[in-house]
Amino acid sequence: MRVLVVEDEQLLADAVATGLRREAMAVDVVYDGAAALERIGVNDYDVVVLDRDLPLVHGDDVCRKIVELGMPTRVLMLTASGDVSDRVEGLELGADDYLPKPFAFTELTARVRALGRRTTVPLPPVLERAGIKLDPNRREVFREGEEVQLAPKEFAVLEVLMRSEGAVVSAEQLLEKAWDENTDPFTNVVRVTVMTLRRKLGEPPVIVTVPGSGYRI
Repeated sequence: MRVLVVEDEQLLADAVATGLRREAMAVDVVYDGAAALERIGVNDYDVVVLDRDLPLVHGDDVCRKIVELGMPTRVLMLTASGDVSDRVEGLELGADDYLPKPFAFTELTARVRALGRRTTVPLPPVLERAGIKLDPNRREVFREGEEVQLAPKEFAVLEVLMRSEGAVVSAEQLLEKAWDENTDPFTNVVRVTVMTLRRKLGEPPVIVTVPGSGYRI
C-alpha cells in the first residue's frame, strides 16, 4: 500500500511516516498543501493522510482536488478540532474518514488499512494462495502452517503479489507499491528483495519470474 502523509508539524509527520513504514507501507511525506498537490499529480496513492490546516494550500482544497480528479485515492483527514460540525464539514468535502488530534497511532494505522482495502477489489481479510497465508492486519505469514518471518519490504512485496491473484506484477509496479519516492528506480532492490523472499518462503519456489514482464504467484 502506498500512502502520502501531508502534515505541517514535521515531527508528527515524520513519526507517522516511520510508524506506517514499520507496518510495511510505502510512505511519502510533505509538509504543505502545495507539495501535496504536486505529489498526487505524479504518484498514485492508495491513501492520503491529510491535515486540514495546511500552509500554502489548505487541506480542504487538496481534498477537493482529489475528488475533482476522480482518483481512487482515499482521504483520511486530520484536525486539531474535535467538533462534530468540523467532522461533518470534512466528510462533506469528500474525505473518506476523519480523525481528530491527538490520536492513538494504532487507530490511525487501522483506519489507513481499512481505507486502503476500499481502493482495491474486495478480498478476504486473510489472503491465501499456493500454500501461503498472509494476514495484513496481524502482519503474519504462514507457509503450509509454518510461520515465516519477513522484513517489512519483503512482507509488502508478498502482499502485492498475493493481491494480484496470479496476474503478473512488473518490477515497476512493485517499486511503486512497496517503496517510497526516495528509492532509486535504477537499483536492483526489487530483484534482491524477491530473491530473499523466495529463500525465506522455502521449497518448492512459489514466486515465478516471467522473463521481461515481472513476477507472479
